[in-house]
Amino acid sequence: MRIVDIRERTLPISSPIRNAYIDFSTMTLSLVAVVTDVVRDGRPVVGYGFNSNGRYGQGALLRDRFIPRVLAADPATLVDDDGTNLDPHRIWATAMTNEKPGGHGERSVAVGTLDVAVWDAVAKIAGKPLFRLLAERHGRAADPRVFVYAAGGYYYPGKDVRGLQDEMRSYTDRGFSVVKMKIGGAELGEDVRRIEAALDVLGPGQRLAVDANGRFDRDTALAYGEALSAYDLFWYEEPGDPLDYALNAAVAERYAGPLATGENLFSAQDAANLLRYGGMRPDRDWLQLDCALSYGLVEYEHILAMLAEHGWSASRCIPHGGHQMSLNIAAGLGLGGNESYPDLFQPFGGFPDDVAVVDGYVTLPDLPGIGFEGKKDLIEVMRSLA
Repeated sequence: MRIVDIRERTLPISSPIRNAYIDFSTMTLSLVAVVTDVVRDGRPVVGYGFNSNGRYGQGALLRDRFIPRVLAADPATLVDDDGTNLDPHRIWATAMTNEKPGGHGERSVAVGTLDVAVWDAVAKIAGKPLFRLLAERHGRAADPRVFVYAAGGYYYPGKDVRGLQDEMRSYTDRGFSVVKMKIGGAELGEDVRRIEAALDVLGPGQRLAVDANGRFDRDTALAYGEALSAYDLFWYEEPGDPLDYALNAAVAERYAGPLATGENLFSAQDAANLLRYGGMRPDRDWLQLDCALSYGLVEYEHILAMLAEHGWSASRCIPHGGHQMSLNIAAGLGLGGNESYPDLFQPFGGFPDDVAVVDGYVTLPDLPGIGFEGKKDLIEVMRSLA
């Protein structure tokens, strides 16, 4: 058993939308295919992976450093002890050979993308959905039913308050019970009007989350927190720079409602520092670390172990990214749910074609691997690479 090739292609996922910090007019991602010599149903098993939106494609790092290391390794060092499957942890260690600690940035995205593809291949070789494979390996029961929320509410050219309301209503019409909108790209008074407009179209049992994308300094973050306290929000997300733990702690001290952050933290050490110094409260706050941006599932397992040591439940994790890899982790390892982008970053976001949102939840089908083959427009793009 061996990996015979690893391929990368950088693809656009551009859109005219913007949040409080960036626009997505030139956004890209890396699509990776791990081709094995294992044959199932008459074709080689190929594992696929891609990185989440918000960080660009990592083709240069993958092609120059990480892919060559894996392909140059003795194939016997990349499989499990009985030689029946690839070993994601050994492949990860090989990819990270001669890499110093720290400086996670773009490197974590490249390795995370590769790792997603490896896990897809491993589950396909095992003939199981990834979420069931993960549950078995961690000695727990898999739950294919996963909470999901609809992320949107971006600033968009020509989009007024009525357009925001129409968008939020479209999500609840599709079965979502929690919707999210952007703040921080306008003045506080205007954002308050946008929030109230979004709340006006939500019904009983439906909640609104808001996301500042790390835009605010301390005083602005606190001013927004004071204004947001008037509303029963699902969460107030990433008020300041993701590494400004003192700012986050100040907001947590003054804002009684739930906070969410972590999508721009890329390692177990970053997450540990957030818990030590960021004022996060395990009874109400949410952690949004995204495996595809933070060295993959191998590192995410380290993150979950660290959270348990700090008294946090995995159920307080709702990853960023809106992709099926995190859906499988949620179902297999008991996370609190996953983000979804119903209308954006297609065909990479969303669920298999026959999966519907019902009362804020989706139920994962029993498709081998991550389940990309169940999404017709996505698997067509993937198979064009391998």
